[in-house]
Amino acid sequence: MSRQFTAIYKKSGKWYLGWVEEIPGVNTQGKTLKEVKENLKDALLLILETNKILNKREISRGKFIQEPLLVSL
Repeated sequence: MSRQFTAIYKKSGKWYLGWVEEIPGVNTQGKTLKEVKENLKDALLLILETNKILNKREISRGKFIQEPLLVSL
C-alpha cells in the first residue's frame, strides 16, 4: 500500500532539515538533500511502524472499534 505525505526541506547552514507536514515528530537532517530525503523516508517508516505496534498493544487490552477513515482535502 502506498500513501502520500508532504515532505518539507530547508537548508540551515551546512545541513539540510526535513520533516513531514502531516505527522508531528517525523523529522531529520542530512549533509546533502539526497541524504535528508533518504533519512526522512526511514524516519517516517519507523514512526508509522512504531505507532502500529503501540496501537496493537493497546487494542489487545480491551474492546475498540477499528475502521478505515477516508478524508478528502
